Amino acid sequence: MKSTPKVGLAAEEHIVVGPENRIRFADDRMPAVLATPWLIQHLEFAARKAIEPCLESHERSVGAYIEVEHLAPAPEGAQVVCKARVIHVEGNVVTFQVEARDDLETLARGIHKRRVIDVDRFARRVSKKRANQP
Repeated sequence: MKSTPKVGLAAEEHIVVGPENRIRFADDRMPAVLATPWLIQHLEFAARKAIEPCLESHERSVGAYIEVEHLAPAPEGAQVVCKARVIHVEGNVVTFQVEARDDLETLARGIHKRRVIDVDRFARRVSKKRANQP
């Protein structure tokens, strides 16, 4: 890493709930709302964005752990802000507090960890694994 991420370092992702990120089982009784997997994806994107300036050109961060409580729905058209803030750094593992909100309430909160990896070493590992698949 160029620099160790500091506690408090943060970033945000802004999304609008629409056809590309809502639940697939919406119908005339079940309203279209932001799907949990998409919510988690954008929480991870915010965390990745927060520490990206700390990384060398040959490094990336990958998700290692996530525990998120999805507390409230976000209806189609809602604007959602996903936030990630560094709360702990130990070696190459960075821990974040994550939260998502719309204009009215907290939608989700939890903990997310990302591991900083060397891209070339990671690619070799994936290639070796691919070569050994049946």
